[in-house]
Parts: sequence; structure tokens; C-alpha cells
Amino acid sequence: MAEFDFVIVGAGSAGAAVADRLSENGKYSVCVLEAGGSDLNFWIWVPVGYGKAFYNRHINWMYRTEADPGLNGREGYWPRGKVLGGSSSINAMVYIRGQHADFEDWKAMGNPGWGWEDVLPYFKRSECNDAGADAFRGADGPLHVHTMRPDTHPLCSNFIKGSEQAGFRYNPDFNGADQEGVGHYQITAKDGFRMSTARAYLSRARKRANVKILTKALTKRILLEGTRATGVVFDKDGREQTVTARREVIMSAGAINSPQILMLSGIGDGAELQAKGIEAKIQRAAVGKNMQDHLGLDYLYKSKVPTLNQQLYPWWGKLAQGIRYVLTRRGPLAMSLNQAGGFVKTNPDCDRPNMQLYFSPVSYTKAPKGQRPLMNPDPFPGFLFGMQPTRPTSRGHVELKSSDPYEALAIHPNSLSTNHDCKEMIEGCRLLRQIAASPAMQDVIESEMTPGPDVQSDEQMLDDVRNRCSTVFHPVSTCRMGSDPGENVVDARLKVYGVEGLRVADASVFPTVTSGNTNAPAIMVGEKAADLILEDTRAA
Repeated sequence: MAEFDFVIVGAGSAGAAVADRLSENGKYSVCVLEAGGSDLNFWIWVPVGYGKAFYNRHINWMYRTEADPGLNGREGYWPRGKVLGGSSSINAMVYIRGQHADFEDWKAMGNPGWGWEDVLPYFKRSECNDAGADAFRGADGPLHVHTMRPDTHPLCSNFIKGSEQAGFRYNPDFNGADQEGVGHYQITAKDGFRMSTARAYLSRARKRANVKILTKALTKRILLEGTRATGVVFDKDGREQTVTARREVIMSAGAINSPQILMLSGIGDGAELQAKGIEAKIQRAAVGKNMQDHLGLDYLYKSKVPTLNQQLYPWWGKLAQGIRYVLTRRGPLAMSLNQAGGFVKTNPDCDRPNMQLYFSPVSYTKAPKGQRPLMNPDPFPGFLFGMQPTRPTSRGHVELKSSDPYEALAIHPNSLSTNHDCKEMIEGCRLLRQIAASPAMQDVIESEMTPGPDVQSDEQMLDDVRNRCSTVFHPVSTCRMGSDPGENVVDARLKVYGVEGLRVADASVFPTVTSGNTNAPAIMVGEKAADLILEDTRAA
């Protein structure tokens, strides 16, 4: 039986940061358990390769939800990283922290130390921005953030100009003084390669003698002695093994797997656990509840001018861009396809932006999400607009199907279950049409392919939303942080209520989903969690 000071379950966006920061002073030994394998994979490191990683069971859990009534009974496809770096190794790399007010909301919900001024230092500490440091950005951290603007497709300029013509202002940095406006996205990349947290943090941590990283090690349950977590039981190489923690166990397995492991360990809703044949050891009814996610929808257009389709569809185009990438580490293979976008208000009653926009100079009409890799765009010029409401009010949950740790959870998104969310999706659809009608976009739009001009009324738009919209892969809050132990799972120091020596540090602790992509704030949680753990360790 191996023993370490800290045992971390999950080497993803947050877990990798926790492992690096806990081990960097050399005083404490750290063991990291990752259910997936190595991140040394071509489709992970080449930025555009996420279209392939999106549907690769070797590095992706490839979850399916239960039938979702709000989506007309459709099952959703929820890819999650099963690899070193977690979902930061398979995502679209867009770097968005969220609105300052998001974190003020967290603090107001009973979480001291999580307001904007509290979390900003951790965002800055994590980041090495290629534009340099300022009051909001960092330049010395391990996570490199790349500005795509010089290499984005010319159609991005049409989108930004068209958005300005539609009444929205230009914003050169969504992660700066404020988030509102339209512009170019930044991505987690360096020198033409993806910057996952495996590359940013684990590459440093694994060189230390006090760090042990075990891959293909699936955690089955947390060891409990009374109300104290003392270690973890896991499977590796077909054999059940145990590792113990002298100080703490930290769950960083993500918004799906962290609640699963807690429940398998007897921490959750007692009645639900007993119904699955699991002894209820710690009553925590909120485990797996309060789940939030972003829903998005794309409008696809046929273009009058060439798009990335002409560069990436024909074999000779793929070859030319591949040669360009090998020689220069630049071009479309070195970027995300989400090249431009923004955060805007859909109506003047909004006190802050309530809609995130995406613009991609490429179109896929024959590669539905979750059915095939996104590797072949359309053979004709096309592009898409995408939108997602930033702060949905629908709440879902996850639950065990059985006591088998190898069986995936039942995921119940409960999408579009509030009038607020339905209304905002309709507003988002009209907003996309508003931008498409701008002179700058009309110069390049030949026709709207999907959903098509026949969809005009609110009822038709909502029906289209229910038939086509899907997750934007931002599930959070299944181990929610808050002051009430009856309604939440962890306190403001990320300690699991009712259990000593156990914390959760990943997107599952978010009190609410942030306004935008969730990878950056998940990394921030890992950075801050490490400080909280070290503070409490020194004080013990």
C-alpha cells in the first residue's frame, strides 16, 4: 500500500494545477490518479485535431445523456476528457474567464474569498499571455494563451463589422476590463500546439521526485475511516489497489466523475445510495444535483466567397495546410475553428451580457455532433454563427445507474425547463439573424442553409431549438460550493461537508456556471484550491 501526503483523483483542468502547486515547494508528496492515458497523441497536440478527439473513445469518456424532454426526447452527446489534461486536452481551447460579476455572484451566494478581486490573482498567476501582462492579464504563468487575431480568416472581419453595424461594440480582450462586445477569441496554445494543463502543469510536476502520476487508474471509491477520508481504492492493470493520504484526498475528476466517485463511496443522498446497494456513510443530498450547462445553436450559411471549407475539404487542401503547419506551425491547423465571437445583450433590459456568440469560417452539415469526427467540412463555401445564453436557469442532475464504477452515470440535463431559458434561446436566434442581415454579412452570404428562411415565428424558432440545440460542453455545479450544507456539497474552502480530509476542486464546485467557456475558471479553481490546502496544512 503506497502512502502520500496528498492524493488527487483526476489530472484534468483543475487537478493538474493542484498537483503542480502542491508539489512545487518539495515538502509534500503527491499522487495523481488519472483514469485515462497519456496525452502524447497527435490529435491532442495539433489544435484543429479536436475535431477528431471529439469522438475518440481512447481519450474521451463519450457520455450520452438520458432522453431529454426539453430537447424533444433527444439524447445528448457529452464528450469529456479521459486523458492527462482532462477536457483541456480535447476542448476547442477558447480561453474565457467569465464576467467579473459572475464571481461577485459566487461571493454573494455565501462563498467568501471567491469574488472577482479574490480570484483575479489566480487567473493572472496561471497565465502567460502572448500580449504581455497588464492589470488583468498575466505573463509569467505556465498556461500559455495565444492571440489568434493575426491569422484568423478574413471573414472574421465581416462578422465583427457586421456585429458593429448591428449595434454591438468591438472588444479587443474579453478577459480584460469587461467582457461585453465582439472580437477575436484567444486560445490555450503555444508555438502551434495545444496548451492543455498536462502540458502547462504536469510537465513540470512529473519531473519532481515527490510526485507520482498513475495513468489508466480508475478510482472506484474513497476510503473512509468514520468521517475521515484516508485514501482511495482504484483499478490499474486489472488489479484493485489502494493508496493512502496522510493529509488529504482531493477530488478533481470533473462535474460528471467527481459526484460519481463520491456516491460510490457512500457520500450522497442516503435513500438513493441504498437503492443502488451502496451503504450510505455521509448524508449529502446535494451530490449530483444543481447541475448547470450551456446550450448552444448554430445557424449555417452558404457563402459567396471562399471559406476554410475550400482549404480543409479537398485532399490537396489538407495536404497543403499540413505542409504549412509542419513548416511554420501556423495556419488553420494551428487554431481553433471558433475564431471570433463575443458577449452581447439581447435586449436593453439586461444589466450585463447574456449571450455568447461564436463565428467559425467553416461549415459542417453532414457531421452531426456525437456521430462522427468533425474532420471533413462541406465541399462548398460555408460558415456558421453560434450562440449560447450565458446564465441559464434550468437545473439538471446526475445519478448512479448501479454500484458498478465502470458504468456511466445517468445524466439528466433537464434542458430548457424554464420560460427564461426558452425566451433567451429565441432571442439568441433573432440576434443571429440580426447580424446576418447587416451589410457586411450580406456582402458574403449567399443563403441561409440551416434552419432556413421558413423558420420565422417564435414558435418555429423554439421548435428548431428543441430539435437541434446541444450542450456546449460546460457542465458544472454537481458538487456545488455554498454556505448551506443541506443544499451544497463543499464549503468556501472546498471541504466536503461532514468529511475530514476530503475536498473537491474542479468545475463541479462552481456555485453557478460562468458566462462563457469553463476551462479557464476550472484552472483558476485548481490554482486557488492549492493555496487553500497549503494554508490549512501549515495551520494544522
